[in-house]
Amino acid sequence: MRTGIFLLVAAAAISVVAASSIPAGELINDPLEHDSLHDRHFEGGEHNAQYDHEAFLGADEAKKFDELTPEESKRRLGLIVDRIDEDKNGFVTLAELKNWIKYTQRRYIDEDVGRVWRQHNPDNNATIGWDVYRKTVYGFMDALDKEELEQEEHGVSYKSMLKRDRRRWAVADQDLDDQLTREEFTAFLHPEEHPTMRDVVLQETTEDLDKDKDGKISVDEYIGDMYRPSTEGEEEPEWVLSEREAFSKHRDLDGDGYLTETEIRQWIVPNDFDHAESEAKHLIFEADVDHDEQLTKEEVLDKYDVFVGSQATDFGEALARHDEF
Repeated sequence: MRTGIFLLVAAAAISVVAASSIPAGELINDPLEHDSLHDRHFEGGEHNAQYDHEAFLGADEAKKFDELTPEESKRRLGLIVDRIDEDKNGFVTLAELKNWIKYTQRRYIDEDVGRVWRQHNPDNNATIGWDVYRKTVYGFMDALDKEELEQEEHGVSYKSMLKRDRRRWAVADQDLDDQLTREEFTAFLHPEEHPTMRDVVLQETTEDLDKDKDGKISVDEYIGDMYRPSTEGEEEPEWVLSEREAFSKHRDLDGDGYLTETEIRQWIVPNDFDHAESEAKHLIFEADVDHDEQLTKEEVLDKYDVFVGSQATDFGEALARHDEF
């Protein structure tokens, strides 16, 4: 399989939505303990600071802070803090930080959709048709034989990716004309952020994890998405044991050893969970030295590498927008 093309298409076609629990011994009482996006936040049992940087700044904006010196990173972060402090009282509250995170999420999605929209629709028509999208993204498949189409890499084939995208397109197509408006195209590209796409997100997640295709997820399938031993008989690290415990205590609600559709839905697309609020609480938890549940600029800057990256942190991605600073 042509790996480069495969990975490029996979990145465009598949939105990974999965989760885990907090690793043992880290961030005790952290608000993110039951966040369904935890696999991104604690990859391999290690806290992924990049996740926080992207949540705070947006994925695209986050990339630029890595190129800054720590001094410049702090200076720009200070300007951001001034913007977050809506009432200019010198404190960043949970509500203000949550509003900022929601703003950066919306901005990233709008800019990402705009980029892809222009790529597939250079004439800026009101809609994009499935045939146009398929030709642009999957047109190379017309030259592949059956074996190449069905060859799997990491459990995914070109054929299965095309099938998944076609199904997602149909769900996003609310008026059933096989054309997507800009709003519908947004739902297609970012289904995890769109209420009408919850069922397809659930279905895709189940398909990704349910390796034996029995319609439910065992604890081994759950763990297998996060950890694979390098050698047979390798002892599982502590964080994996913690994940197994979390599966039993927080995911497998009926205690039958499997996640059913209802349990997967509660995990992946809970109705009453606010990821922006959870992330805001987490950032305050990390930086609130005096434990007054709000942040001063000094507290944010003292913990600047929690919020943004720089050349020194080697973490990655932050908001260095030259026209804003």
